[in-house]
Order: sequence, then C-alpha cells, then structure tokens
Amino acid sequence: MSNQSNDDISGFEKISNTITTYSGSSPVFLAAVGVILLWAVSGPVFHFSNTWLLIVNTGTSIITFLMVFLIQKSQNKESIAVQLKLNELIAANNGASNRLLNIQDLSEEQLKTLYEHYRTLVELTQKAKSNTQSHSIEDAIESAEEDIKNDFLRNKNN
Repeated sequence: MSNQSNDDISGFEKISNTITTYSGSSPVFLAAVGVILLWAVSGPVFHFSNTWLLIVNTGTSIITFLMVFLIQKSQNKESIAVQLKLNELIAANNGASNRLLNIQDLSEEQLKTLYEHYRTLVELTQKAKSNTQSHSIEDAIESAEEDIKNDFLRNKNN
C-alpha cells in the first residue's frame, strides 16, 4: 500500500494534524505557562478585576472545548490505525484466528462473551502439556480432552 500524499488530505485534516502534533510539544507547553504567568503578573495592574478573571476563564474554556474534539479525533484516528495494523498481523499469521479481524464492530456483550471464551482457552492451555500448540478454543478443547483421555488411560494402566 502506497503512502497517501499530502495532496489527498483535506485542509481541515492538515490543520488538525499540525495542531495535534504541536499542542503536545514542550515549546507549546512553555508558551502556555508563559501566558498564565503573564496573566498572573498583570493581576495587580488590573486590580484583580472581574474582567481580568474573565479573560483567562474565557480563554481556557475555549481552548479546552476545542481541544476535547481535537483529542477525540486524534484518538479515533490512532485507534483505527492500530486496529488495521493488528488486522494485518492476524491476517498474515497462518496460525491466527481470522474471526477476530472485525472485533471492534462487536457489541460490548459480544466482547464479554468472547473474553470468556479466551479465558477458557487460557485455562485449557494451562492444563495442556504445551500451551503454545493451540490457536483456537476448539483446538484447546480438543487438546485438553486428549490430554485428559491420555492421563486417564495411563492411570488406568498403572
């Protein structure tokens, strides 16, 4: 897959990517601290008036409001990118179960059920002689049943 050129990205996307990149940087943090210090030092000049308080309250409220959406957009994009990378790893691994490729589309209840299945898988593979052999719940159950059967036959013959 080729890299998407910057020409294909919308203006809003470019701006939000730039703001996201720079808003978490040290220079921007230091600038924010400088603005707050400047505001605090200017307090005596403005006699700590309501207008003086309103300036910082309004500014921080607006910035916070906008940053919430920007952070959520960035988080959504990152989440999709990580999901695609995991899907690629699952698809490329011959032993992996492809049933998990669209796991992000499941409901919370379906995810809980799947979690319980994998908890069972962990328990079964811990009982097995080798916990690296099975790649699915079905394999783990089959392996555990085989181990139990073999243990039973060994104990019966002793």
